[in-house]
Amino acid sequence: MYVAQPIEWTDRGVVMLDQRRLPAEEISYTYNDYREVAKAITEMVIRGAPAIGVAAAMGVALGVLRSPAQTLEALRTEFAEICETLAKTRPTAVDLFWAIERMKRRFASLSSATSDLAKIREAMVTEARQVHIEKKATDEAIGRYGAEFMPAEGQVMTQCNAGALATGGIGTALGVIRVAVEQGKKLHVLVPETRPYLQGARLTAWELHRGGIPLTLITDNMVGHFLKTGKVGAIVTGADRIAANGDTANKIGTYQIAVLAKENNVPFYIAAPISTFDLTIAGGEQIPIEERSAAEVTHIQGVRIAPDVNAAHPAFDVTPARYIAAIFTERGVARAPYNESLRALAGS
Repeated sequence: MYVAQPIEWTDRGVVMLDQRRLPAEEISYTYNDYREVAKAITEMVIRGAPAIGVAAAMGVALGVLRSPAQTLEALRTEFAEICETLAKTRPTAVDLFWAIERMKRRFASLSSATSDLAKIREAMVTEARQVHIEKKATDEAIGRYGAEFMPAEGQVMTQCNAGALATGGIGTALGVIRVAVEQGKKLHVLVPETRPYLQGARLTAWELHRGGIPLTLITDNMVGHFLKTGKVGAIVTGADRIAANGDTANKIGTYQIAVLAKENNVPFYIAAPISTFDLTIAGGEQIPIEERSAAEVTHIQGVRIAPDVNAAHPAFDVTPARYIAAIFTERGVARAPYNESLRALAGS
């Protein structure tokens, strides 16, 4: 089954598939400067919470590797700037901050043990590559846990793109669907287009089609109709941040799907790694919501589709835990009460 690779560490630099150009063109860029990596995250060359985390780790490693610093103190100073630059890219996806904190801990450990800059640089690259390796294993574990909850046959629904493009592995939500199909389940995926950035239409539809998984692309305002009439057996989406009580931030439009799912007795599931948990915040009202450019609403790929008016573009919304039937992670399945089950999984 075809699996896209959105990011890779190479001797030439960090290579990213430009997801803005899909599905029309498959173009990759090689980045040799951490500031370029930060810009790629901000401009959504790469997107999806786990993949953003991988990119951040690689960006930190690239910054250390390419640093002109000749002393440990100079490298420490530059390292702080590298981390701050990457942390300012996108505020909602907690994987970004998880990856940066992990790289900070590794740097602190190395710099307290040695002043050999070559060894520090090499070890930071190894750490970033390890983050990527672990994300792949995490996806596969999430897929195995979640596949058990998918129907034996029939329609399922997802939202946005939580596939290989979003993680660097097989995907979280799409990973669940992939594993279920590989196990012999006969699934047909309903894919909402996900306005305004069209991650569903451009990315999820492309991934599923390339992978040979049957799908039907629908517009966002068809979701209620299909949940009422389409015999949908389950909905599974990814997540960018999960609060201690189970409230979950995901791509804009997820909340209304969850509400409609509840109304029509369709189980709504989240598939996400432990690194997406933010147990420092009690509930979803504390999750920062990224506001992106209004031009992404009034234009599609540079072509204006609306008059010159004000447009809102919150990139995420928050689904309250009461609408979530279960959360699939690499360590197991969390169910309500999430205050207890999420902490148990995080500590296991």
